[in-house]
Amino acid sequence: MYPIDFFWRAVQRWPERIAIDTPGEQITYRQLAEQVRAVAAGLTRLDPTPQSRIGICATNSADHLVALLAVLACGKVWVPLNPKSTQSEIRRITDAIEASVLIIESDYAHLVTDEQAQRVLIGPSLNGAPTLAQLRQENVGAPTPTFDLSEDATQAIKFTGGTTGAPKGVMQPYRAWMANIVNQINAWSFDEHDRYVMAAPITHGTSTYVLPVLAQGGCHVIMQGVGADAVRTTFKERGGTVCFMPPTLVYMLMGLQGASRADFPHLKRLIYGGAPMPPEKVREVRDFFGPVLGTTYGQTEAPQILTVMRSEDFADEANWAAVGRCTWFSDVAIMSPEGKLLATGEVGEVVARGPLLMTGYWKLPEKTAETLVDGWLHTGDRGMFDERGYLYLKDRLKDMVITGGFNVYPIEVENALSQHPAVHECTVFGVPDDKWGESVQAAVQLRPGESASEADLTAFVRERLGPVQTPKRIHFIQDLPRSPVGKVLKNAVRDMAISNSIQPGTPT
Repeated sequence: MYPIDFFWRAVQRWPERIAIDTPGEQITYRQLAEQVRAVAAGLTRLDPTPQSRIGICATNSADHLVALLAVLACGKVWVPLNPKSTQSEIRRITDAIEASVLIIESDYAHLVTDEQAQRVLIGPSLNGAPTLAQLRQENVGAPTPTFDLSEDATQAIKFTGGTTGAPKGVMQPYRAWMANIVNQINAWSFDEHDRYVMAAPITHGTSTYVLPVLAQGGCHVIMQGVGADAVRTTFKERGGTVCFMPPTLVYMLMGLQGASRADFPHLKRLIYGGAPMPPEKVREVRDFFGPVLGTTYGQTEAPQILTVMRSEDFADEANWAAVGRCTWFSDVAIMSPEGKLLATGEVGEVVARGPLLMTGYWKLPEKTAETLVDGWLHTGDRGMFDERGYLYLKDRLKDMVITGGFNVYPIEVENALSQHPAVHECTVFGVPDDKWGESVQAAVQLRPGESASEADLTAFVRERLGPVQTPKRIHFIQDLPRSPVGKVLKNAVRDMAISNSIQPGTPT
């Protein structure tokens, strides 16, 4: 069995249910299956080689979902290409993977400069390239494709670097996708009544919800437009029940003019990820939305769901700083620098093993050997388990600040700063310092209409954490720089502080 088989079985069970709801049309499971079979046949004709790489560069749409499912259906390797990325970054990826076919939304054709791969366009044809619509028309009535590959064969290559380091191509095998699908269904109890609002990009976290929702007969809802107001409208007017989004979008929804819980009448699960949510923010979100909040912890190397925090876990305020307990098929532990597994309550590196893990980094055997050691994935995160099995993350190992011989973990300082009523969001980092080795500094984005001085905030943190962890400088930034999926770019802020392009204590 392969990941795509969850979809084929759902087609048999619910052929006339709505699988995709767009602002302009509704597509049943039967209709979606016909389109997927046709496009898969077209892609196979363009390149019959199993496991060849197909990149997709597109925004969220029904056509994007059809293209993705078709790639999975014909035994190819999916490589997502972010349309919010740069031309040079996309070229670096397409050169690395040696793509045989590139499926590109016409509006973003200028971003993809690879001239070796065959092109298929979502939208109008350019320079004679075939379109996705043509593939559908030319292959009407195509049978369900079959292939024979091992569970360690690659389903997707996703390039990641987070907010630090050079991006790497993570090879996600079939077994990892199978484990993710089962874990998501178990964690969130998806069923045929769920309507998943596609607020985050399919090229990123949303992709891990595509098959779990379809497997249970649910519906994917494509929004009209983008941004917080479009998300609110979709929930209010089109019956959204579940969504995955970064914390920053959650905060934006609460900050919309006139926003209230009544705007989300059918919301059952609001799942956040991609960045931590400090406990005080958890309180605000739960006060606004009610007991629907959930989160998962994972990495591209172990997609999405090594641990899970369900809404019932958030009912206990003592759990708010945790990222949940282990999911099925995952073994998560804490390891010392010497490779020793640590006991409950001890802090060390979070490591994981099991079917959810990647097989390695594309054409980077040395980096793979550094990350996968004796079957354990070294996440680069510091954390600890409590006696109930809840995992608490302390920070990225590489983000630790050593100041005056003391170790300071930015997430602890960020959690303290976030409790100040004027702080909307913040990031904490180390800057080289002649006296201290490194000095702890912070960048803060204030809430609209709120004010606070550097002295106010440093005193606030000192009272909670003491002098060592108190930032020696606080920078005020009107809009913290973010990645295309909403993560604060810690390194970008740090570089700004080092280059003196922002002045301590001065709003910019």
